[in-house]
Parts: sequence; structure tokens; C-alpha cells
Amino acid sequence: MNPVAFQIGTFEIRWYGILIALGVIAAILLASYNSKKNDVDFDTILDCFFIAFPAAIVGARAYYVIFEFQNYQNNLMDIFNIRKGGLAIHGGLIGAFIATYIFFKIKKLKMLKYLDVVAPSIILAQAIGRWGNFMNGEAHGGEVPYEFISKFPGFIQKGMNIGGTYYHPTFLYESMWNLMVCVILLVILYKKSRHNDGIVIGSYISLYSLGRFFIEGLRTDSLMLGNIRVAQLISIAGILLGVGLILFARRNKSR
Repeated sequence: MNPVAFQIGTFEIRWYGILIALGVIAAILLASYNSKKNDVDFDTILDCFFIAFPAAIVGARAYYVIFEFQNYQNNLMDIFNIRKGGLAIHGGLIGAFIATYIFFKIKKLKMLKYLDVVAPSIILAQAIGRWGNFMNGEAHGGEVPYEFISKFPGFIQKGMNIGGTYYHPTFLYESMWNLMVCVILLVILYKKSRHNDGIVIGSYISLYSLGRFFIEGLRTDSLMLGNIRVAQLISIAGILLGVGLILFARRNKSR
């Protein structure tokens, strides 16, 4: 696949950036609708977004570079070049959460209530953004025979044929999982009690982490900590954190 969508003079506009932008737009539109239906101030969500999104980009890049520093130590300026990829979603989520926590601490607002509303938007943006990995020919799994990849649409087969070898389209697995989780979160959001703040964001963290744990095991480009896949380690922590938030929300409801 050609990672460049088009050029303006000598400046390349890459599909990676376009798909991230599309994911952000879709997320904002969904958050706008959900905020109106759940009696949450959308302007507050936007204010937080303009702080959390840059923090997410910085966190995603810093997280990736920390574990891949050997590829940047001889050319430090490449650290700032994100147009070719190299953003780790876990780092982005950590960066965004830190900025969000500070924002709501200063505003003295109930953070979990707002996070419940935006959780479906976050996972929707992730589902769309994963296609940027496809256009870059990255975030794929190990080798597979043609008999396996032939079950997928032609453009997926073409994109997963890298150097004459077919690979697991793990970006697609994660994108589809994320879309399914988005639907589940919307169902929970519109069924949850008004006083059950935290159950939707808890479900997001646990369900996304569950899917990522298994999908990560298929990938060939995992960030490693010794012999351990970092994303799987973080996913285990995410599952525990998410379940803990759900139990916390249910306990508060019973009170």
C-alpha cells in the first residue's frame, strides 16, 4: 500500500495522519451526541480534549521512543517525526489520562461521569486509527499461508503481501474488536443508572485490554521488556484496573 495519500508541492500528506484526523472527528461527533443524551456539558468535553489530545500524542510518541531508543540515539531529530508512525496507544492513553485528571481536578468536576460519556468515542477513534497502520504496512502479525489470507478482501490481501510474504492483518482484528467494544459501551451507557458513574470507562479499559492481550501475541513488532511483550503486560494491568472500576461503580450504586 502507498502510505502517501497526496502531495502539496514537496510536502507529503500521509494516510496515517488522515485516518487519525478522521478518527478524532468521528469521536467528537459521537461525544457530542452522547453528551446531549446523558446531560453532560459538551463544551467541557471539548475543553478537555484540546488539552488531552496533545498530551496523548506526546505520551504515545514518548512511550514508543523509550522502548525503541536504540533506533533514535544516533539521530535524535527523528524522535519528532511521527508521520511514518511510531505512536504507541498505551502511551497515548496514559498521557491523555494524566492531562484529563489534572483538568478535572482543577475544574472540580466529576471525572468518571464525563469519562463514561467519552469512552465509546475513544474506542471508535482507535478503531479508525488502526487503518493508518495498514496504510503504513505496520502493526501486522506473523507469516500466514495464502490459503488463510485468501479469505479476506482483495485489498487486505494486497496490503498484507509485504515483500512477497503474507502476514496476519492484526490491525484489522483490533479494529473490528474495537468497533464491537464501542457498540457494547454504547449499550451500557444508555442502560446504566445515573449514579453508576465509572462502569462504562471501566468496561472500556477491561474489554480493550482483553482483546489487545490476545492480538498482541500475534504481532511481530511488539515493544519488549526483556522477553515480555510490554503491551500484554499493560493489558493485564488494564483488565484488573477496568474490573476494579466496575466493582467500584457498583459498590457506589449500592450505597
